[in-house]
Amino acid sequence: MLSFLKDDRLPSVAETIYRKIVEQARNPRFYDELGVPDTVDGRFELVTLHTFLVLRRLKPGPPSTSRIGQALFDVMFEDMDLSLREMGAGDMGVGKRIKSMVQAFYGRIASYDAGLSSAGSELEEALSRNVYGTSKPEPEKVLELAEYIRSQAILLSDLNIDDVQSGSFVFAAV
Repeated sequence: MLSFLKDDRLPSVAETIYRKIVEQARNPRFYDELGVPDTVDGRFELVTLHTFLVLRRLKPGPPSTSRIGQALFDVMFEDMDLSLREMGAGDMGVGKRIKSMVQAFYGRIASYDAGLSSAGSELEEALSRNVYGTSKPEPEKVLELAEYIRSQAILLSDLNIDDVQSGSFVFAAV
């Protein structure tokens, strides 16, 4: 198991994984064809969703995967902090916003995990509520996004854990 992956390499590997997540989340098809709102919130939701998928794959792995998962979480929220500051949020308000985003992140992880573990429509309901927010998505768009998420979860689960925790993987096409 990636014995070369020392703690001093964790931030670099986590950044590699995070870049893949952001690149996938920025795929125009999500916004143009699946109707995800092309807003700060919509982009946050897709980054959260893809981060969840990677963390879900890392969860059953060896102890090193929990360190990668934590480093990925740290990189994600460092990026969110920087983004808020670049958008003009004052220093005093950034901490509160990040705290709110972290709480939202954990809530979404729980709902997406329950949705993927369920044979019912929990995933579709969670996607509709979170990813699409206040917009009124067409039901077939929500179903297509749910199908994409399920297929990504399967794809990631079929990958060798070393490939996932080293960032040597690719997401499937949207």
